[in-house]
Amino acid sequence: MGQIARIIALVAGLAGGTVFSQAPEFAQQYRQRIGGAIDELRVIVEDFNRQAAQHQLDREQALNAYAQSSDDFLRDRGVSMQSTITRYERLQSQQLKLGAAAPVAKPFVLLRNADDVVFANTWRDFVPGVPMSFAGLFWGAIGFVGGSVVAALLGLGARRIIRRRGAYRQVPRA
Repeated sequence: MGQIARIIALVAGLAGGTVFSQAPEFAQQYRQRIGGAIDELRVIVEDFNRQAAQHQLDREQALNAYAQSSDDFLRDRGVSMQSTITRYERLQSQQLKLGAAAPVAKPFVLLRNADDVVFANTWRDFVPGVPMSFAGLFWGAIGFVGGSVVAALLGLGARRIIRRRGAYRQVPRA
């Protein structure tokens, strides 16, 4: 491996390490944002449950009352409320899984079933952090190795292409 190839592999490794070291920080910021979403959805769901109870209904009975209404608006409102409750429960489940996961595994847990809205908003507002944790160092090392390997493989492929073109040009013509 030539000197330039080593430098390119090192730079690619450092770039990969820098990018991947942010995975735990992104997961942390996602987890904070998901907590805020859960807090807001909890207010809506608990208010719905309280109103249902005031009319001697449980949640399912109240949703069924919406579904059986002859009014399109009320039926649509019931569907919307069911969707809100489902999202609230899904976010709660994900928050529990993120909380129980080892720090190194949190990015995998997040990617397995991320909420599209929370993920997009976290990405939009993401502020990189200096990886001062084992998880940050671990992900940085993965990125460094991955970046170095990709650069080395691309370098090998480029060298083969250059050699082949050079071999074709050196063929004597009759």
